[in-house]
This record gives sequence, C-alpha cells and structure tokens, in this order.
Amino acid sequence: MNTDLPQLPSVAPEILAEAVENLTARLRKKLDAAIEGCAAGAARGDDGSVTVRFGEDALVTLRPGPGGTVTAAEQATCTCLLAPRCLHRAAVLGAAPLADADQPPHSGPHLDPDPDPDPASASAPDAGAGPEAGAAGVGRSSAGRAGSGAGLGGSWDGPEPAPESAPEALTAAQLGAAAALWRAAAEALAAGVTAGGAVVQAELLRAAHTARLAGLPRAEAAALRVVRGLRAARERSGGHRLADLTGAFRELLHTAGLLASGTAGPALTGTARRAYRPGGSLRVYGLCREPVLSSTGYGGVATHLLAEDGSRYSVSDVRPGGLARARGAGSASVALGGAALDHAGLARGGLRIAGATVSADGRLGAGRGVQATPLRGVPWTEEPAAALFARPAAEAVAAQLADRDADPDGAGPALLGCEVAVVGAAGEDLLVREVRADAPLLRLRAAHPHPELPHTANLRRIAAHPGLLLRVLGRPDLDRAATLRPLAVGPVPGAEYTLRLPEEWLGRADLGYDVLQGGHFPPGAAAAPSAAEGPDVLADSPLWRVRRLLESGVAGGRRAVAEAARTTEPLTAYGPLRRAGFTTAAELAAALAAEADRRPRDPFGRLTNASPDAYARAWLATSTHLAAAERSLVAASWAWGRAVSP
Repeated sequence: MNTDLPQLPSVAPEILAEAVENLTARLRKKLDAAIEGCAAGAARGDDGSVTVRFGEDALVTLRPGPGGTVTAAEQATCTCLLAPRCLHRAAVLGAAPLADADQPPHSGPHLDPDPDPDPASASAPDAGAGPEAGAAGVGRSSAGRAGSGAGLGGSWDGPEPAPESAPEALTAAQLGAAAALWRAAAEALAAGVTAGGAVVQAELLRAAHTARLAGLPRAEAAALRVVRGLRAARERSGGHRLADLTGAFRELLHTAGLLASGTAGPALTGTARRAYRPGGSLRVYGLCREPVLSSTGYGGVATHLLAEDGSRYSVSDVRPGGLARARGAGSASVALGGAALDHAGLARGGLRIAGATVSADGRLGAGRGVQATPLRGVPWTEEPAAALFARPAAEAVAAQLADRDADPDGAGPALLGCEVAVVGAAGEDLLVREVRADAPLLRLRAAHPHPELPHTANLRRIAAHPGLLLRVLGRPDLDRAATLRPLAVGPVPGAEYTLRLPEEWLGRADLGYDVLQGGHFPPGAAAAPSAAEGPDVLADSPLWRVRRLLESGVAGGRRAVAEAARTTEPLTAYGPLRRAGFTTAAELAAALAAEADRRPRDPFGRLTNASPDAYARAWLATSTHLAAAERSLVAASWAWGRAVSP
C-alpha cells in the first residue's frame, strides 16, 4: 500500500494487471516513475470518487463500487487521448492499495472477515490461513515440502513434489494456471526488489487472477503476499521485513511448484471460503482477547476460548477499519447467537452454545441456528484453564513443532501457558526464566508492536520489576529461538511478589487492551533470577551465511547472488558451514551461487539470458533446507535452556 495516498480506493488485482498489460513497451518503462508522482494531484470528490491530475489534459478518475473497491475497468477512467491504454490510468491504479479477491488476507491466525458461517452455505476450509506480518511470520507451510528436482517436461520446469505429497487430480486449467504462476514467480525472484517494479508485479497479479479463476485461491493468496511485500520493500515501508518477503517467495514457489506438478493435496488447492461444520452443544470459557491488524486496512479482535475437554476455539470480529477498529473491537458486542456479551466480557466469561458451527481451525461461527447463553468465567487457576500451565513450555513447543512437521499446512502455533520470573528488559523485549529446574531463559516479544497498542508498554512496565512472578499465556514464535509472544499475564497463585489485579479482571490482564499501572504491581523488590545467557543456537550458527545469500537474492535479484559468487571463494564462504556439520546447506548455497552466475551462450557464442526456472529451483531448494535446519535449532533452543534470540 502506498502510504502517501491514503485517499485512493483499493483496486482489484486483475484490474491493475489488465491496465499494465495494455501499455506499450515504451510506456511500461515509465510506469514506476509515474506511480511515484501520483500524490501531487490526488483529490476526493463529493460523490466519493478520487481524481488525480496529470498536466492540463489528463484527469484520472476512480469511482469505487459500494464496497469501496475498484472492481471493474470502467470504474477507472482518464480524459487523455490514449485512454484507457494510457500511462496515467495505469499509474493511478498502480499507486492504489491492492484489494483482496474475496476476503481480507490472513495476516495472523485469527483474521476473519466474519463470513456467513451457516454450514449449508459454506464450502471447504480456507487454506490461506497462517501467520504473516502480524503475529507469527510468513511462509511457514513451505518448510520441508518442496523439492529441487529436475524439470518434468512439457511447459512445466519447476520443482518435483516431495515424496510425501499425496496425488490429487487437478484439471488442465489448474495445471496451466499453476505453471504460469511458477513462471511469474521465478521471473519476480530473478528480478528481486530492485527490479521488481509495477510491470513485474502486474505479471504476478495476472497469474494470480488466473489461479483464482482456476479454483486455486491459496496460490492466489501466496502471490498477493509477494506483491504486497515487493511494494512495501520498494516504498521502504516501516512494516517491511526482508525475512518476511523471503518467506513469502518460498511459500509461493512451493505452492505453485507442487500444484503445477499435478500431485498437490487438497490443502494446497484450497477454497475461497472457510467451512463451518456443526459443532453441537458446547461450553467454552474465555482465556484472553487479542487485537488483529492487517496490512490492507482490516482490524478487529479475536477472543480465545477453551472448552471443558481442552479443545481450543475463538470468536473473531475483523472488518475494514485498521488500527481504530482493532482498538475499539476489544469492547464491541459479540455477534454470536444473541449472547449479551462484549469481547471484554467474553474473555473473562463463558458461553453455553447450542447448535454451534465450527471451522477447521476452531473458529466459532454465527450461523442463523446458533444460540448462546453467558456463563460464569473460569480463572486460570481452575480447570480447564489450569491445564495450560501444568506442562513445561519446552514440552509444549516440542509437540507443536512435531505437529507442524507432520502437517506443515495446518493451523498456526497454539497458545501455551507458563509461570516465569522476570529477569529484565532486553531492548523492547522482556527476558524471563520459567519457574522450573533447568528451565530456559525466554524472550517475551510484543505480539503486536504497534506503538498505539499497549503490548510493548505493558512489557516495559513488567521489566521494571525484576524477580516478579507471573503467569504468561502466549503463542510461541516458532521461527525464533526460545521466544514467546505473550497475549495475557496474571498473578502466580500463592506468590507474594506477583501481580495484584482488580477482582473484575478475573486474575488476568490482556496485554493488547488492558494497561498495567503502578498499583497492579507489589511494593518493594525481589531478587532477580540468574540472567546468564549461553550461546544462541540460531543466531550463532553459520547458517546466517545461507540466510544472507537468500535474502540478498530477494533484495537484489539474481544479479546480487551472482556478484556474491564472483567476489567470494566458495571454500571461504561456506567452509564454516561444512566444519559445523551443515554440509548440505553449504552444497545448496554453492549450487545456488553457481546457477545465479551461469551465463549461457547461443550457437554463435553470444551471451543469452538464462532461464529463471533453474535459478528458482536452486533458490527454493536452499530456502526449504534452511527453514528445516532453523526449525531444528529453534526446537533445541527451548530444550537446552539458555539460548535466546538476539
């Protein structure tokens, strides 16, 4: 999204792709510069339209539909003689934020536009859900699944599927769409951020739209994440992280590669709607609530619930509105079966639900037949919530990592609880030690670091009380060493130096909504636990060399990787990897660098452009192996007890 143009309406990806495709080669070269200059002439009309003027003779007008999105070509017009195949119209469309095809993107494990959850009208589960730029990172499902084999013949020359992929018959249209998406993704990867301007992005958008029409919404969602990442990187957005864009590329190549091979499972095919199945009668109790923010302007809240048998559920309320919506939704009414509760009350209360509808990832739907009655809340000291704090954090994380290895396309990290003693601040993070023998030193990192949400401020206040004992409920960050993203905290039963929360808070504070004050902390001081840190098994491993090579390729394209190969001797660059036992990582990185620097010649000896397919296969193989290796090190950091991320 272009932050200089907040008044521009969002644009459907296929509309932008078509506008760029209609430009001549000469005009395409000028497109990026034209997009940067759009802000000067933008204005909003009384009828809701937005106009952007280019000189005296060209006025571009966007007239969004009722949903606030430009979804048809005739809604974007220009007064110049070349319209609609003009640079002005394409530039304004390229400057506008990208709209989602059917629903808001999954920036976190609980982003839901509140679709109609009636089982009779819903279809299969949404497969695009998973952590992104919000709470838990991007591209998780690609780890350990994509291969790097030879081409498969025909029009497809992408990676072969991993042996565990179950064959699934795809239509010819789906195979063709996936192959086209692979080619567009490979071209974008070879270009990198520096050359990944509007034209490269438009090719990805066109391939994404084709995938959508072919019934491959997960592939479309992966492509849109890459385009948004390229935009954020080129605009130097404050929310851009090169690691996230690297993960998004891995996810896209993995998804497109398996689909184009014709042997992808149903999870990779996906559907555009989330299925809600009948759940019968349920008794659920609130655990905490969590703000939800999307990079595309959606905001809201997700309230986490626990059933009597330990099953996890959630109720979400996410709509357009961004930060203001996320802040206000914490006290908004719960739209579930007529229950007279708001999300603040539900987080500390409960519900008896008749005729429940439940999605595959535990989201409760608000179908027409659902009836809900409020119940008394259950404190964390009573069952079923008490069971969350009975298991060592290392065991809980090991189980989650094992589940992710078995089903990389499953739900995101689950909530876990632990009792900790505060060690002190580490930058904006909080260091704590679990109250167990030989327990690890953990890093608590703000689940939502936005400065207008209280997560970071609450952690800072807690850090000022070394030795404080508290219970923490959060989501482990499975991409960082011994790191937990806390959502709520509470006092430790029977402890003297612990939190003192109001009785109406029912023994816990939601870090994204409740603000901890001085009166919530005990007077005096306590002895802080040992803060000695051992080596960080993730940051101190030589795998950073591979990570830097992959990220330099995303930032600077194939040329940047080739330059690294020319200026560094392979033994010098990857010798530490081999000596540390990462032989496969060293070989894959060397192969990637060699492929990036490969310069084929035609029969007359003239240099020709190398196909991006082989480079994309080498990059995907290296990235997939790195993700698997880092995942193993993350598991070790929780088990070994003294490693924390930098």
